[in-house]
Formats: sequence, C-alpha cells, structure tokens
Amino acid sequence: MSAVIPMFNEEENIGHALVFLAGALERHASDYEIIVVNDASTDASPRIVARAAAANPRIRLISHERNRKLGGTLRTGFAAATKDIIFYTDADLAVDPEDLGRALRAMRLTRADLIAAYRFDRVPEGLRRAVYSVVYNTFIGLLFGWPLRDVNFAFKLFRREVIGAFDLRSEGSLIDAELVIKAKNSGFVVQQIGVDYFPRSYGGSHLASPAVILRILRELVTLYPDMRRPRPKRRDASAPATEPSGARTT
Repeated sequence: MSAVIPMFNEEENIGHALVFLAGALERHASDYEIIVVNDASTDASPRIVARAAAANPRIRLISHERNRKLGGTLRTGFAAATKDIIFYTDADLAVDPEDLGRALRAMRLTRADLIAAYRFDRVPEGLRRAVYSVVYNTFIGLLFGWPLRDVNFAFKLFRREVIGAFDLRSEGSLIDAELVIKAKNSGFVVQQIGVDYFPRSYGGSHLASPAVILRILRELVTLYPDMRRPRPKRRDASAPATEPSGARTT
C-alpha cells in the first residue's frame, strides 16, 4: 500500500502522524510506503520527515520548490506511488489510521475500487466549517447527480488503476470531488464508510479560508464539463474484483 500525505507547515503534527500511520500500516499491509509531499513548507516539517525517513526507509519525502496547493501536491504523491492500493490522509491525522483495516475490509467485501470516508460527527470542527461543508457537499451532489456525504474529507483508499483511467487536473481542493466523480463516471465502484473524526489539536488548517473556497469555485467552472463527461468502463463489471493489495497482501 502507498500512503500519501500532503504537507504544508505541519511541524507540530507530522512526526506524530508518521508514527501512528506506520504502526497501522505494519498491522494492515505486509508491504507499504509512506510518501510525504512537502508543498514548499517554511517551517521544520521537512527536517522532521527527513529524520523519520532515515529511521524508516519506507518513508519517502518529496519536496516542491514552490507551493502548488492541495491538488498539485496530491498529484505529485499519486504519481510517485508504486503499490497497487493508494491511501491518502492529512498530516494532522484527523482520523484513526486503524480505520484502514475497516476500509480494506469494505473494499474486499463490496468489491469497491474506491472507498471514501465521511465523518460521523461534524460538530467538533466548528459551526462555520460544518455549514460550509454541508453546502458544498449538497452543491456537488446536485451538480453531478450523486450523493456525496463528505467529499473533501481526507480519507480515501483506491486501487491504482483508478487514477490510471483519467487525468486529475485540479490544482486546489476540488481534487477530492474530481477524483470521486471521475472514478464514478469511469465505471469504478465507489463506496462510502463512516469514521470518527478528531479536529486538529495543533497548528492551523489551510483549507477553509475564503481564498480556498474561491479557488474551488473557479476550478469548478473550468473543470465542470470534464468532470461531468461519462467515461467508458475500464473492465468488465461482471468479473470479480482482484483482492485489494492490503490486509497483509500488499
């Protein structure tokens, strides 16, 4: 399994996140890599990851020379992934990495190609962000005709062939919706599971500012026709899905 973590100025969180994520991957995947994509951080977080990588060769650090926002950072991480199953989450570890086990089992059980998690409880993140999220999820659902409970939540697990079927073009936070919608329109099976959510205790979020929301809207105008376009199925839907390369078989 390839675990991808986008990172920008997360010196208070990234070391802690790597410890717990590596522990969960040891238990749920026999072979794994953790790819941390440093989006031109200006704090000590790249040095923290470099020290962790020296101690654990399965951790890799990739750095951008200039800040490319969430979409560009995730595209870099996905392109660098070498395993058959790809997982991504945030550096503040808003979800227990042990939920990877549940997600892998859901993937096997439902023969899904992509598992997108949603938060059971949105209250801890604050009223304003909760309202933003409800409005955004409703808007995306209306635009694309498919209910998405928490499309921007950073817990997604998917088969490598999903991102090989189409190009991701978003530079900003629209990339979550782009990934899920394009996967669905390409004939891949998408399932959603609920997880407990833990709001960050340290550092600040960079994803709920007015500038981020405006970037999403601008990109949505540009990318809407491409996201809306149906795509041919990539494999025979009647054929059994392969065993996901996690749960001790990656």
